[in-house]
Amino acid sequence: MRIPAKTMETVMEQILLQHGTEAENAALTARIFTQSSVDGVYSHGVNRFSRLIGAVDRGVVDPKVRPVCTVRTGCMERWDGRRGLGTVNAHLAMERACALAKEQGMGLVALENTNHWMRGGTYGWQAADRGCIGICWTNTMPNMPAWGSVEASAGNNPLVIAVPHSGAEHVVFDCAMSQFAYGRLEQARRRGEQLPVPGGWDAQGRLTTDPGAVEQTRRLLPMGYWKGSGLAVMLDLMAAMLSGGRTTGEIGRAGPEETDLCQIFLAMDPAALGGDTDRVVEQVVHFVCGAAPQDPASPPRVPGQRERAVREENRRLGVPVDPDVWDEILRLQR
Repeated sequence: MRIPAKTMETVMEQILLQHGTEAENAALTARIFTQSSVDGVYSHGVNRFSRLIGAVDRGVVDPKVRPVCTVRTGCMERWDGRRGLGTVNAHLAMERACALAKEQGMGLVALENTNHWMRGGTYGWQAADRGCIGICWTNTMPNMPAWGSVEASAGNNPLVIAVPHSGAEHVVFDCAMSQFAYGRLEQARRRGEQLPVPGGWDAQGRLTTDPGAVEQTRRLLPMGYWKGSGLAVMLDLMAAMLSGGRTTGEIGRAGPEETDLCQIFLAMDPAALGGDTDRVVEQVVHFVCGAAPQDPASPPRVPGQRERAVREENRRLGVPVDPDVWDEILRLQR
């Protein structure tokens, strides 16, 4: 089934309000969830909305608060998310990083005590829309084995890099540290699909393309094997060090809920240094996309191209939603 984007946003906003969310927070969160779904990232959009409401109802997320700045020094700031909505905290943190970049050429906001930001790419697109290069990442609870381990000892810490184009042809890279994020596994399992390449280990310790088997063991395959594992550790270190918040290990020891996360939002204003930035973007896109394809039906593309194509289709036809997922959302109404 397909749901018009405006209908989806309105329903989500009403449910958030009914579950105690402050009005401005509800409107922003509903818009972020809907935009992720419009862009085709259903795993961190419509498919995850019910889980957010559950976290609000359990008191894991405080839907009424907004983050506060606790340290200012030059172009860097530290903020306390106060266990508020991860979407709101992340949006405001990137907005502040961009404001600092416009003032000083570069801005960094380190955020502690926050919650899941949903689609990380949201904040890369946000920075690019402001004309900034954006880099952001988050740590998580331990949910991926570090290389050489059979238990979860690293976080699947997503990294986002965005480069702006004045015509909104932004290049936006959004990548978890595993070969497939848990949201992608869930999406494949719901559709009865196998993964295109192995995504983790099954109960017998064998690499598998079965998403359900990987979900059961929680032994995700780090992207690039030991390289993805090492990058996950470094992102966790930097996020906790700059924000003053919890490391992945501390988040895991605190209990079963994924909360009190740390995130970094870095914005750079290329206009501060001058030059034709659009020309650079267009040159790179032309070179990459003009390369001979391995499969003519699936030519090379740069990060962000797929989202723009899906966005246009879903705005026109409505957002594809699993009927069971939409029914679950509607049952949250009070």
